[in-house]
Amino acid sequence: MELSRRTTLKLLAATLLPTTLSRTLHAADTTTQPFERPLPPAPTPIPAPPNFGIAPGPFQPNADSLSNWSCPDWYRDAKLGLWAHWGPQCQPEQGDWYAKGMYQYNSWQYKSHCEHYGHPSKFGFKDVINTWKAENWDPDHLVSLYKKAGAKFFAAMANHHDNFDMFDSTYQPWNSTRIGPKTDIIGRWEKAARNAGLRFALTSHGDRSWSWMQESQGADPSGPYAHVQYDGRISMAEGTGQWWEGFDPQDLYAQYHTVGKYDWPQNGKPPIDPNFITKFYNRTIDLISKYNPDLLYFDDTILPLYPASDIGFKIAAFLYNTNAARNGGTCQALITGKLLQPEHRKFLLLDVERGVTAGADPLPWQTDTCIGSWHYDRGIFDRHQYKSATQVIQMLIDIVSKNGTLLLNIPLKGDGTPDADELKVVDALAQWIAPNGDAIYATRPWSTYGEGPSTTASQPKGQFGGARDVRNYTPEDFRFTMKGETLYAFLMAWPDSGTASIKSLAANSPHFPKPIARIELLGAGPVQFTRTPDALQIQLPPEKPNPHAYALKITPA
Repeated sequence: MELSRRTTLKLLAATLLPTTLSRTLHAADTTTQPFERPLPPAPTPIPAPPNFGIAPGPFQPNADSLSNWSCPDWYRDAKLGLWAHWGPQCQPEQGDWYAKGMYQYNSWQYKSHCEHYGHPSKFGFKDVINTWKAENWDPDHLVSLYKKAGAKFFAAMANHHDNFDMFDSTYQPWNSTRIGPKTDIIGRWEKAARNAGLRFALTSHGDRSWSWMQESQGADPSGPYAHVQYDGRISMAEGTGQWWEGFDPQDLYAQYHTVGKYDWPQNGKPPIDPNFITKFYNRTIDLISKYNPDLLYFDDTILPLYPASDIGFKIAAFLYNTNAARNGGTCQALITGKLLQPEHRKFLLLDVERGVTAGADPLPWQTDTCIGSWHYDRGIFDRHQYKSATQVIQMLIDIVSKNGTLLLNIPLKGDGTPDADELKVVDALAQWIAPNGDAIYATRPWSTYGEGPSTTASQPKGQFGGARDVRNYTPEDFRFTMKGETLYAFLMAWPDSGTASIKSLAANSPHFPKPIARIELLGAGPVQFTRTPDALQIQLPPEKPNPHAYALKITPA
């Protein structure tokens, strides 16, 4: 059996790295004496105009005022968004957090980087960005595929922890209009989404770069480049004659601090440089002003840099006020946060990363997850390890039954295209959503979200809270949604017996006391049924209408 690229790299690196690395690096540069650069100065933030980030309107930058927000109906009806978690870290095709992992000595990403680019003291992440050209990216085509697959909104990543802005950023020189693709990625995504009639969402992850890029200050502990520092402390002056002349690497790496325990910059211990805070605030206000997102996702507990800084509340007030001004005084935008307490859910939408709530929630919420790695990983494709179309569809149904919305990332290669396996999932979702979408969109939770073994409290835990986003379902597992008087019951797995038995809809059920006039299997047609004191028994047709999950439309008399 042919080995995957990642497996091959691991085997080669384990046996050949010292010799190969020594031969390769010494051929390129024989200066391998240990050295340590001094801490570079903090870049001076590009000044913003007076009153930048302040917008008139009903919302003030505090929790009491922001609590006048309510989740807009468009979002509650949408149920499904597709996401391009795409940027320069996708160029090496070596998975998530590449900009960090490439500096972690002897990690698989470090070994891959040394083999394909050279040692990170000579070829750092800044140089990876320069190789990223997005040469085959067609945003209009991709958004059309996502719309066909059922997405009601599209999300694009504006920046990641790597600190690179994917838009025409006034306050971050390291951005996609000046380096790499040299085009406004976010601007083109927005145009494609608006032209397709989709709502537009942006995701921002850049505030964590303060601690996240620390490994770039490190060095190999042994080997031919022992104690030769990586490029994390490189200064602007060292760029003379280089491709990046005129750019300050510290605007990208933000490593004008000594290495320490910065597990989460929100803690503010040790304190975050005010220049960093100001710059992130200006970048985010600039992003909102230029692209008017309907949804703004932050990869943070509550809000960016909270409680170390109050900029998150200022950003929220600015977005809600500017959006309300465009919508007749009513805010139609929303901001997500993670690990929210009840008081925060009055002005933010709860986001559960790679997980779902254990049961139904009276307030709207969101899962953000991916069919593979967040950034493109060639090895997952080589091994055919993406979530299956069935898992994605079952996950969507479970989330919607619990009053949630699914934000699903389809990772793109560096050139801006999905691979063949990803396209199969997107196409299968499109084939399923066409006959079954009525049971998903604009629905609300029923009195019980589901029944069956999958509803027990002993379900596996999610990666970042809640329950795992995928699981094994049986023919006894059902999920429910409501639209007006119509109830939809999702059969999560097809029974060999040919009969679906729903205990929650037994005769005289308190959940559904009305008589049932008609039941239709979406994609197939009307079905026969019998209501007994124990269950609603539904006779299914001999052929499945699809290979994934099955929606029963139940109309009361």
